[in-house]
Amino acid sequence: MPRQISSLAAALTAVLLLLLPPARPAAAATGGSVWHVVRPGETMASIAADFGLRTGDLARWNQVVKPYPVYVDETLRLNAPADWLPRFQTRVETVTAGTVNWTPRKRCPVLPHLLRRVWVSYIDFNGAYHDGSIIVRRDIVRPTQKVFEALYKTHFRIMAMAPMSVNMPGQTDMSIVTAGYNCRPVAGTKTWSQHSYGLAIDINPLQNPMIRGALIDPAAGNFYLNRRGYLIGMLHAEGAVRAFTANGFRWGGRWTSVKDYMHFSPTNR
Repeated sequence: MPRQISSLAAALTAVLLLLLPPARPAAAATGGSVWHVVRPGETMASIAADFGLRTGDLARWNQVVKPYPVYVDETLRLNAPADWLPRFQTRVETVTAGTVNWTPRKRCPVLPHLLRRVWVSYIDFNGAYHDGSIIVRRDIVRPTQKVFEALYKTHFRIMAMAPMSVNMPGQTDMSIVTAGYNCRPVAGTKTWSQHSYGLAIDINPLQNPMIRGALIDPAAGNFYLNRRGYLIGMLHAEGAVRAFTANGFRWGGRWTSVKDYMHFSPTNR
């Protein structure tokens, strides 16, 4: 079923627009969160020149070493950080029926003992470090860890991950959360979704909505329908999508009858 959409999602989109930097400022600001999303054809040197910076400074602020590679969909900060990002970390935990709200009555297609909670490092939209978790089936744990390690190392930003009480206190709109397991059918059908099997991951749903005819889910994702744009948190085939496809996942953004830009699964469903 489509996610519950609250007015917070639309308001949050408006806030994000205010946070985005101008396309080509003369120089980087000296404080606050200032960044640039890498587009095709750009280099560390060309980005530094566009913003009136020295290449070495830009690279150092983003903890990038020579030869200073950049990646499409990477978010580069344009000023010195208050704190340096730590190395990527990950760990795995078993889950219980209570952890995933599993009951025999729901007849979910995967038992809790086959699921795992995977903890990973991520960078939020303000450039801050977090430990986030995602629940997937145990046989895709290692590919999932590799995906999020690649996203972290290429500075791809994620709006929010569980536990939300820690990573985004007070936020109740789950339509913005990067997540995996969810025992539910495909919208409008009685067929279990791949999320019900722990075999699907949705990344930044607001910035990468699902489009089926006139339906846009989440509704506030309407702002991101132009996929030629390169905004913070958006996924592109030549960019962050590669972290998934290099690790055995298929992308819903390549589907034809439906476009599900947030969705990745090894089954291509």
